[in-house]
Amino acid sequence: MIDAQTLLTIVLMAGVTYLSRVGGYVVLRNRVLSARATAVMEAAPGCVLISVIAPAFVSKNPADLLALAATLIAATRFSMLPTVLIGVASAGLLRHIIG
Repeated sequence: MIDAQTLLTIVLMAGVTYLSRVGGYVVLRNRVLSARATAVMEAAPGCVLISVIAPAFVSKNPADLLALAATLIAATRFSMLPTVLIGVASAGLLRHIIG
């Protein structure tokens, strides 16, 4: 069974994510964004994802550190979806192999 604090955290994170997305559309609905502002808005979900995931990588586990390195390299070359898939796959595979 899921612990109440974990469930509350998940619900609040989902709510904040939803409100930030909807709020962006409401606030910016009648404006034209510059290319730079559009790039910032497109990068925001990745920043949120990293802020949630990053504390898990603060460890001495070599598999996690190697997966983090693979994810960072992928992030410099690919868009969000392939980067996330590479990060998840490398973490799972390296944890299986290295432990």
